[in-house]
Amino acid sequence: MPHTLTGVVRHETDIRKSRFLALAAPIDSPEAAQTFLEASRDLQATHNCWAWRLGEQYRFQDDGEPGGTAGRPILQAIDAQGYDRVAVLVIRWFGGIKLGTGGLVRAYGGTAAECLRLADRVELREECHVLCACPYADMDRVQARLLAMGARIEHAEYDGQGVVWRLRCLRDEVVDLETLYTDQTRGQGCWRVLDAGGGAGEQVGRE
Repeated sequence: MPHTLTGVVRHETDIRKSRFLALAAPIDSPEAAQTFLEASRDLQATHNCWAWRLGEQYRFQDDGEPGGTAGRPILQAIDAQGYDRVAVLVIRWFGGIKLGTGGLVRAYGGTAAECLRLADRVELREECHVLCACPYADMDRVQARLLAMGARIEHAEYDGQGVVWRLRCLRDEVVDLETLYTDQTRGQGCWRVLDAGGGAGEQVGRE
């Protein structure tokens, strides 16, 4: 089971007079990764190299270091320790001694790996989206029960009959949530599980 971080972590080390600082953070979107990297980079440093992993999506950047010596080793450090939804930035202040390609790979990958090894982690459980329609008469009660069971409302649309919610919930709890939902609406609501990327514009029918 993959893990993610519980918060931002850092690890600093000196390697042959160059200073390396690794900063790592949990992310939930490419935009969140970019925001973290832009906010954390040091424009006075020699290099700001990074990588992030978000499910099947990933990116990495060598930022002026020889190709393949910085960003990819950082990504490999993320993958090797079973992390997902994580971004890692490794900042280098050059100390005057060249490390060579092999030395750079070990420095960037090793600094990232040690940062992640020391971090607090949490198991990453798979989530999914659900579209559900609920009559107005049941809305307050059903919403309170769904939220109490850990579902999160990401979007709501209202019409003459009631509300259509887009929920995010843990995939291994979606069956229990559907049972609760059916009971609370006396079978009058509609429930449809989407894939993880389901959009708010999708429609759900009503009975």
